[in-house]
Amino acid sequence: MAVPVRAVGDVMIGGQARRAQPDDMSEIVRVTNLAYIVESFFIDGERTHEAEVRALMAQPQSAFLVIDDPAVDGRLLASVYVETRDDRGYFAMLAVDPVHQRTGLARRLLQAVEEHCRARGCRHLDFDMINLRTELPAFYARFGFEQIGTAEMGDRHKLLRECYRIKMSKPL
Repeated sequence: MAVPVRAVGDVMIGGQARRAQPDDMSEIVRVTNLAYIVESFFIDGERTHEAEVRALMAQPQSAFLVIDDPAVDGRLLASVYVETRDDRGYFAMLAVDPVHQRTGLARRLLQAVEEHCRARGCRHLDFDMINLRTELPAFYARFGFEQIGTAEMGDRHKLLRECYRIKMSKPL
């Protein structure tokens, strides 16, 4: 059963994604932390918490896009953080509940991120990934992303292993 497409302002976000509301905060935290358990071999602690999600939601050029679970009211299957800066879009914390991974939800979220960013005049879409997540470059290459550089990690106190960020981008 498909979740209907919903309007976000004057922009339609397709692929069953919608803009998150404040009452989605705890579900965003739940889904994100579940999805990022795979990083526990190099990060100490959870990926996010409600205070961080609240702060990100409050930024004027940012949003979380989410996909609802059609079987359970109030439950999310997936979420992603997106923000726009001039002609560049940026996303982070792309998360799909592990039970629902490999079902096309990440693809739908990425499509919704691209639509969101294009509607706001963005010409490029950027994100960072961690070099230790060796499965991710091939995954994102399928969507047209290429490496454009590297950067140091933030929150170094949480690291269990040395790592760095790989900066990825694609034209929109």
